[in-house]
Amino acid sequence: MDKGNRGYLLPAATAAVALVIGIAAYLAGRYQPPDAPPWYSVVPPLLAVSLALVTNRLFLSLIAAVLVGGFLTVLGDGPGVLSLPVLGVVQSLKVVAGTVYDVEQFELAPDRFNVTNLQILLFIVLIMPMISVMLTSGGLQGVAQWLVRLARSVRSTKLVTMASGLVIFIDDYANTMIVGPTLRPVTDRQRISREKLAFLVDATAAPVAGIALVSTWIGYEVGLLGDVAGSVGIDKGGYELFLDALGFRFYCFGMIAFVFFNCYSDRDFGPMAAAERRARKHGKLLADGARVMTSDSMTSAQPHPTARIYASVAIVPMVVLLAVFLGRLWFDGGGGYFLAGDPAAVFRPSRWRAACTTVDSIPLLAHASAVALLVSVVLAVTVARVPASSLPKALAVGLKGAMLPVSVLILAWSLTGTCKELQTGNFLAGVLEGVLSPLVFPGLVFVVAALTSFATGTSFGTMAILIPIAVPVAFRLDGSAYGLVTMISIGAVLDGAIFGDHCSPISDTTIMSSTASSCDHLAHVRTQMPYSLVVAALALCVGYLPAALGWSKWLCHLMAAALAGLLFLALWVSRREGGATTADTADRPCTSSRTG
Repeated sequence: MDKGNRGYLLPAATAAVALVIGIAAYLAGRYQPPDAPPWYSVVPPLLAVSLALVTNRLFLSLIAAVLVGGFLTVLGDGPGVLSLPVLGVVQSLKVVAGTVYDVEQFELAPDRFNVTNLQILLFIVLIMPMISVMLTSGGLQGVAQWLVRLARSVRSTKLVTMASGLVIFIDDYANTMIVGPTLRPVTDRQRISREKLAFLVDATAAPVAGIALVSTWIGYEVGLLGDVAGSVGIDKGGYELFLDALGFRFYCFGMIAFVFFNCYSDRDFGPMAAAERRARKHGKLLADGARVMTSDSMTSAQPHPTARIYASVAIVPMVVLLAVFLGRLWFDGGGGYFLAGDPAAVFRPSRWRAACTTVDSIPLLAHASAVALLVSVVLAVTVARVPASSLPKALAVGLKGAMLPVSVLILAWSLTGTCKELQTGNFLAGVLEGVLSPLVFPGLVFVVAALTSFATGTSFGTMAILIPIAVPVAFRLDGSAYGLVTMISIGAVLDGAIFGDHCSPISDTTIMSSTASSCDHLAHVRTQMPYSLVVAALALCVGYLPAALGWSKWLCHLMAAALAGLLFLALWVSRREGGATTADTADRPCTSSRTG
């Protein structure tokens, strides 16, 4: 098939799928009770998915979905043809404004603000400048450089690269911008291919930031989960839902286990094995004719020229952030009372869970990020000796970086509000109830989320589109109660969304990983894809499907890790006599390399 035909294939296929689903929704709606939600309630999220697949433009897709949702919301009131466009736009604007302020009444009153949503936005707006300050002061680079001292062989260099990605957990962008450039000279000396470096950077970016208890992702995820919990009647906060689903994040934890076995065994398969043989045998870190990714935006991630590089400049603010958050969570949740009766209460998970269930964590995140931002600024001036005149620029870069998640989150809340007005979840649940087994629904959600995120290249957009749909359906399949299917389905949406962010060729994190590692982007995608698919298959087959059957989630994690370990053990046994990935080369220091 020529390139021209391929260019029309995706839009045509997307349009066909949208048409089929729309017709199916219409036909299914004909057999619903008269008072059931309308069939066109599925149009806004369907439009968002379809446009995102065709255009790869998330903002355009979400804005169009919210506008159409506004039209459909007022359609049931029977407006005239001439007034429909005006009323539809007004309704859409009300939904968008309603994410931060109750506009049903027009008087300005403090109690009409959506304090929770504003605090989530404040958390993002504060933590992004903090990261920018730590980048400018060289603190995050100091963390990575400290880990470099442990890299003395091929195996240890790979493990240190993985550890660097795990340590810089607070943001996937910071991960890629720091780990790649800092460790690239070390991996080059060990003749580790740029494709492998890009994979290690990418595999410890979104999968780690997505499950970290405090990160730039958590506010977004908690915001979506908290909003949908209120819409379906789940008496839990967004952070509690996140913690409940954490044990069902089979793809994220599976990828971490996969990377560890891959690094420790120094065995590879597929295109990655060919890249490693090329680098190890011939010293060609890049393939002949490779096009190295470059980006002007990477220059903003460099430390100030006069900065004194100390790891403590980044470690201390992150520790302060965690300490303030956990400390307030503990004491605001009755920790003082627990300690009075049991001095060891702070070490009991049940007490922490009790604290999480009684405290609204959103204000704590905002407060902790504000304190950590202040600490990072003080350390940048006093320890790193960065000129105070350079900090406003760093803060401005961080604020600019916060605009993307803030804008997407507001649009995501708006789409959630539109789906709530149209009762999209109730319609889908009514159609699927009695037809779709709860045993397969979480696995189906994971596959749909993975395909959507891969096609659109955005995990945030996928979460925004699917969480308002999947959670209400799972809630109904649980018998209108918060149960196992709902918790697993939440994990499936978050995990499937991260799959695309991790390996989609149009994902910003994938592109930044290629750029930070000075790797050919298509080579990075081609070598990483088989690994991502293996982990996704393990997550589905020994994770979501068995967990829905009632298997222990910890047993599922253990089986997935064991299978990953057996895979690399088999590769080690079969290739121990030769190839570029023998144990000898893994343990022997190697210092000669050329980029090819």
